[in-house]
Amino acid sequence: MARAGIHAHAMFPQVSSQVFFVSLVVLDPLVIVLVGLARREGTWLAGAVMVLDMCGNWWGNWHWIHDDPSQLMRLVPLTIFGVFVVASVLPLHRAVAGMADKPETAVPSA
Repeated sequence: MARAGIHAHAMFPQVSSQVFFVSLVVLDPLVIVLVGLARREGTWLAGAVMVLDMCGNWWGNWHWIHDDPSQLMRLVPLTIFGVFVVASVLPLHRAVAGMADKPETAVPSA
C-alpha cells in the first residue's frame, strides 16, 4: 500500500476484490482495537473479515492454482490462520460476554 497506493492489489482483476483488500488497511486495525478492548463486536468483525479475506484470496488466486497447483502453498498459511480465527470467534465471544456480565469489583482505596 505504501508504494502502490490503491493499485496495490491490481493483480486481482475484480474491482470488488481490490476495494476489499484496500479496505483492510482500516478494517484490520479496527478489529485489533475492538478485540483488544474486549468488545463483543470485535470478535464478530474479526470472524467476518477473516472469512471475507480467505474467500477473496482463494477467489483471486484460483486461476493461478488451477494452472499451477504448487501455487496452493501460498494460501496454506492464510487458510490455517483463517480457520484458527474463525474457530476462535465463538469461544472468544463467550469469554468477552462473560467478562461484560460480571460486575466490576471496587478497588479499596489506600
